[in-house]
Order: sequence, then structure tokens, then C-alpha cells
Amino acid sequence: MITSFDQLDLTKQYTYADYLKWQFKERLELIKGHIYEMSPAPSSQHQTAVMNISGMIWTQLKDTRCRVFPAPFDVRLPITDKKSNQEITTVLQPDICVICDLGKIDDRGCLGAPDLVIEVLSPGNTSSEMSQKFTIYEESGVREYWIVYPEYGHVNIFLLNELGKFVGQHPKINGEILQSAVFPGLSIDLSEVFVY
Repeated sequence: MITSFDQLDLTKQYTYADYLKWQFKERLELIKGHIYEMSPAPSSQHQTAVMNISGMIWTQLKDTRCRVFPAPFDVRLPITDKKSNQEITTVLQPDICVICDLGKIDDRGCLGAPDLVIEVLSPGNTSSEMSQKFTIYEESGVREYWIVYPEYGHVNIFLLNELGKFVGQHPKINGEILQSAVFPGLSIDLSEVFVY
């Protein structure tokens, strides 16, 4: 049994079945079997943005079939069609995700791609990590992906096209309204997000 992060071999590849056996406090993600330790405590700017966005989404979608989940919430993204725990090598904890197919939600989180994923960046996020997540969200079929930059007050938006590739949209900045393309009734007033 693994009870300490130090017991893990960071050069080894792991599966979701391994992940379920770990019993320690550190938060981590699996990206194609490789371990990425998450920042211990996000900044107040980060948490304010997450809470403000989550609250607005929940308010606007609460009467629909869709559900909003802030981190920590495991999103298991199998790359193959097979769904056993042994074959899942990617487990992410997006800052916010919206899931409308309730069949994907279980006691352990979400199995399959959310409809909307929102990552709020912190200084600890590396460009390599963000590049890998972009590719994984695209490959797994996330329909809309927002990357929020609290420090600069803007959001980059990507939509999945019919070829399964993300297409960047015009960025939204503090003071503008971000209108979701996947959820026509969902709009976020960014002047109410970047309030510190």
C-alpha cells in the first residue's frame, strides 16, 4: 500500500487502478500514466476566479440536466474504447467542469469527457503541463475549453470542431461578457470574475 508520495517512482507509468490504491494527502494528476503533482495551495486570485465562475455557471445551469463540479473532482479520460480501471492512464482534476451526460458521473467522479472544461492558471502551472492537457482534452472530445489567466484578467477559449480539433476563439478580457458556444444560455460577466 502506498501511503506517502515519496514512495512513488516518478519515472514509472501508472494506471487509474494504481491511483485508487494511493492513500496520501498530496493532490496529483495522471497524464498518460505519468504523475504530475499539483500545487499545494492555490492563490486567493485563483480561488476567487474559480468560485466566481462556478457560482455563475451553477446559477445559470441549475435547472438543466447539466452539472458543474469544481476541483477536486477526478475526470478519468480513457483514450481507448475500453473502460476498465486498468486501461485508464489519465486522471485530471480540472478547476471546473460541466457534464451534461449524467451517465458519465459516478461516485468516483466523471468517466469520459466533460462538455466544458475550465482551467484557471496558477504560477505553478508549467507550459509543458498545459500543452499536454490541451492535447488530452482535444483527443478525449471536450467540446469547449477555457483557460483563465487571473493575473492578466483574460480568458482563452477553444471550441472542438467537426474534425475533433480545438479552434481558438477571440480571447475575452476583464469587463467583457464571455458567451459559451456549447451552452447558448450561459454567459459570464468577466468583470464579476476578476474581483480581487
